Amino acid sequence: MLRPSLLRRPAAWPAIIRAILLSVACGTNVRADSALVWSDEFNQPADSLPDPSKWTHDVGAGGWGNAELQRYTDARENCRVVADEAALDGRALAIRAIRTAAGEFTSARIKTQGKFAVTYGRIEARLRPPRGRGLWPAFWMLGESIAKAGWPACGEIDVMELLGHDPARVHGTLHGPGYSGDKGLTASTIHAAGTALSDGYHVYAVEWSPDRIEWSLDGVTYASRTADRLPSGGRWVFDAPMFLLLNLAVGGNWPGPPDAATSFPQTFLIDYVRVYSDRPT
Repeated sequence: MLRPSLLRRPAAWPAIIRAILLSVACGTNVRADSALVWSDEFNQPADSLPDPSKWTHDVGAGGWGNAELQRYTDARENCRVVADEAALDGRALAIRAIRTAAGEFTSARIKTQGKFAVTYGRIEARLRPPRGRGLWPAFWMLGESIAKAGWPACGEIDVMELLGHDPARVHGTLHGPGYSGDKGLTASTIHAAGTALSDGYHVYAVEWSPDRIEWSLDGVTYASRTADRLPSGGRWVFDAPMFLLLNLAVGGNWPGPPDAATSFPQTFLIDYVRVYSDRPT
């Protein structure tokens, strides 16, 4: 249910109306008792950087624990708002992986750490991933406790991961104590039409409630995990605030390196990110 306080604020109407229309048009299964509590529509002027009140950058190289090849930067060439006719309001955030003249790969990884976190709700994004071997776009979440508890004790929810050489398939995964890395609890689905997800925008989401997490593609649930069905010795850690991340990796242990057929630059487009909840956040 939309909160009356939001309806009384004219500034909130465009986001509310857009959310309702999109849920009807795309079948995103936003519950009637949910409220939009946070969003970024990326509708600022083209060539703008991500809103600094909502996002910050991870920067650096070193493989990021997965033997990735890219160096993340906060440069405009790697992450900026662009005009896009296929986006709902004509603009989207573009995360770009670039191969420099020296053969180095650069890209971007942004996060809401220290700015926004959520416990439970519907977390969704309308995304258009790139295509090509060695590309690894992702929309995911990490526990706010990571600085103190470390990974994987903080918990990780991968809302959407895609391997560029398998562009019709989306993966959703949980990482926690006793089920992390290549032992993460993962599931996948293929786009209903069998076409590449990179051919257009699709809505990727999780419904996160106490003791249960469900993944969906364009409003169709394809996997769920519950606290009572963990590997022996595993511990459910998905009961505390988590922040959001978006990134485009190049190479790594999972997708492997790009090959001669993978052209650069490559672009990961994000039309919007929205969080719905029926409880205080």
